[in-house]
Amino acid sequence: MENEFGTLLRKLREQKGMSINQLAEAAGISNSQISRMENGVRGVPKAPTIRKLADAMGASYGELMTAAGYLEGTNGSFAQEAAPTPDWATYKDKRDFKKMLEEDGELMFDGIPLDDEDRRRIKDVLTGLFWEAKQMNKRKKKQSDSPDGK
Repeated sequence: MENEFGTLLRKLREQKGMSINQLAEAAGISNSQISRMENGVRGVPKAPTIRKLADAMGASYGELMTAAGYLEGTNGSFAQEAAPTPDWATYKDKRDFKKMLEEDGELMFDGIPLDDEDRRRIKDVLTGLFWEAKQMNKRKKKQSDSPDGK
């Protein structure tokens, strides 16, 4: 996925006539980070970084997210599977996550209800982000519970 994402990022940047430095300044990301992404040295960036890049270039956020493997590609396959439930997740963690995903509130974008496909794509991305945040919070709690506070 890194190579596909990096290749697309370079292509879009060059189509916009932007140098790495110009994109870095517009996106608020270091030029070395952009260079590493384009060359496949750095892994796939997180969604907020992809949003910054898309906005800075006036490019499609969805296209960049698909190239990064977060969303389903046009061929119907997933480049990056939705994150499975981690081994460390407790019953309460799983219950909270299930409740979050199954709430029946209608998801909307610009006042238009999202269709089932869009809802599924959003859930796939949220799954990975949810478990990542949970794990980070558990690490922080362990550190604050330790006697030396580290």
